[in-house]
Amino acid sequence: MLEGWFMWFILFWVFFLVFSFGIGGYFMFRKFLKKMPKEDGKSVMDWEEHFVNESRHLWGSDEKALLEDLVSPVPELFRDVARHKIAGKIGELALNEKAPKISEELVIRGYIQATPKRDHKFLRKKLFENKIDVKPYEHLF
Repeated sequence: MLEGWFMWFILFWVFFLVFSFGIGGYFMFRKFLKKMPKEDGKSVMDWEEHFVNESRHLWGSDEKALLEDLVSPVPELFRDVARHKIAGKIGELALNEKAPKISEELVIRGYIQATPKRDHKFLRKKLFENKIDVKPYEHLF
């Protein structure tokens, strides 16, 4: 039978592993749900990829730089995923409105719509830092 500090070490390690696997499983399950096809046969991630690819030619260097600046507060680990999700939403707006190119206004609207409500305060702060007026976009928050 285990005794003393070694028993506590083993118990700590068991709980740590179960906790870590639980967190990893949660995020894997969320990704799995996003890959599940909807009624139209495409998943959320398929549509996101479609809008990014279809709107790729509409992006200018200024708009790419603005998007990069807006996603800078996102932790490095999640930044690529956030950038892709937001670019997909911006592409969807641009294609639905038949925009000739991505504008600053489209980038901001798409970013607000793609960002979860809990992160809007960080988004407002970032827009304020960039001296962008949020009054025209207030209805989106």
